[in-house]
Amino acid sequence: MPKVGEHLNPVIENNFKYHSPKEGQQEKYGAIREMAKKLAYLIDEECPNSREKSVAMTNLETAVMWANASIARN
Repeated sequence: MPKVGEHLNPVIENNFKYHSPKEGQQEKYGAIREMAKKLAYLIDEECPNSREKSVAMTNLETAVMWANASIARN
């Protein structure tokens, strides 16, 4: 936390607070998860088991989390 007399950074304050779901957001989260799941199955079926495949899956999960954060924070 900032010391007395220092100003709060609104971006930090927004990024590190709880964002309760608002109307319509659950549907958006679900749509993103469903599309990502389809891509995950495609990657799983078409890519050989490898470090690269694992990285692709991890980055897909990361993309979903950031997309959801975008909805929650904005």
